[in-house]
Amino acid sequence: MKSLELLIERIILSSRWILVAFYLGLAASLAVYAVSFGYKFYKVAINVFQYEESDMILAILGLIDAALVASLIVMVMISGYENFVSRFDEGEDQVSFLGKLDSGSLKIKVASSIVAISSIHLLQIFLNATQYDNSKLMWFTIIHLAFVVSAVLLGYLEMIMAKAKGNKDA
Repeated sequence: MKSLELLIERIILSSRWILVAFYLGLAASLAVYAVSFGYKFYKVAINVFQYEESDMILAILGLIDAALVASLIVMVMISGYENFVSRFDEGEDQVSFLGKLDSGSLKIKVASSIVAISSIHLLQIFLNATQYDNSKLMWFTIIHLAFVVSAVLLGYLEMIMAKAKGNKDA
């Protein structure tokens, strides 16, 4: 019976390598998203003298939004691989934050990124507020506030858990 248990544990632990397919897929999606970013940047660059100030602000916000989404993808890929599949080998090209993104800090960073992305979308919507009716503006705002409240609560819970862990170690 013990050998069956060991076999099951070995299979379960080995199954973590299936996650690599997801991380490689995220890397491919990041490459596709980079092409999309390049196209957005190209449109901004060729229209730089035609855009009104508000249009330029919206275009730049779109580029910032794309950069935040790309950063979120990278953060999830690196941290997920490091936390669930295998540690990265120490090397010259070691990124300074590797190993510092545990699952708790990853949750906080992901929540913060989502709030930042939502903030940019909401700002873009408000800059084009005449295109939306009041009920849609209200719902966009409520959805954004739900993200903000969720991130704050997640941070608060993480702080409580860190304090509880600190008390156990003392």
